[in-house]
Amino acid sequence: MVLAAAPMAAPVAANPPTGAKVVVLGDSFTATAPVLGHADDGCTRSPSSWPNQLARDTRLAGSAQFVDVSCNGGTIDTGDGWTLVHQARKASALGAFGTGTRVVLIQVGLNDVWGASTGTAFPSTDCLLNVVAGCGFDATEQHRLPDYRAVSGANYADRVREVVTFVRYYAAGARVAFVGYPEVFPSGQPTACMDLAGVGRIVQPRAEGYIAYLDRIQEAQREAAHLLGTEFVDVRAVTTGHGSCTDQPWVSGLDGATSLFDGAPIHPNAQGNGAVAAQVRERFGL
Repeated sequence: MVLAAAPMAAPVAANPPTGAKVVVLGDSFTATAPVLGHADDGCTRSPSSWPNQLARDTRLAGSAQFVDVSCNGGTIDTGDGWTLVHQARKASALGAFGTGTRVVLIQVGLNDVWGASTGTAFPSTDCLLNVVAGCGFDATEQHRLPDYRAVSGANYADRVREVVTFVRYYAAGARVAFVGYPEVFPSGQPTACMDLAGVGRIVQPRAEGYIAYLDRIQEAQREAAHLLGTEFVDVRAVTTGHGSCTDQPWVSGLDGATSLFDGAPIHPNAQGNGAVAAQVRERFGL
């Protein structure tokens, strides 16, 4: 018996994946913007920032597969600058979100206004560096510090939900993660200190309000990730013991030797950013 050959249907070409493999949105802890620098979009990003280190480590640097729209001063929704919505729109305009997007990383919250207080954490010259008035719990009522009591997982989730929904619609296959902040000062202590080149160590004896705020942001991000079904990258866990004024600080002083050109005062230095990049790469298999 001879079988007649059935006509073969022409193979249907699959649509090529769209979007960047990795997308980053964030603030100055992401961009680590140096004091002196220039960028066409007004958002300078340090060569040693954790996204730039991650891009180099994954060999995606300089390609359309890695989109970083983080910006110094970035917020969730405070002010008229590069809010999370603005950054998401910018990334979208660059074609960042699509079927090929694997990871979307979001690191924001510290620069926002929380509660009734109009105070912000960065810059902190009117609070953290004010050795006279201090940065205690009363700084909230004095509008020199965000209201740490208003920082919660539910509030954080409400404020970022719109962007998370947007990302999931246009990059349905991506893993969305909130990236936490490193240890700047250890939690549970009343004081904070910073090293100033040529001067020495500056101690803020009343920093309990500021430190409580940092702690609340950490927990709010973790809880919001649970509420929204996203992921949380616990950066503090891998930077513990390397805060400001430790024997091996991963946070720059007020006037580090390279802060004018690479890095920023009281922000992660190259080692600290390297630890974040390594953690993110391992977490997401990049």
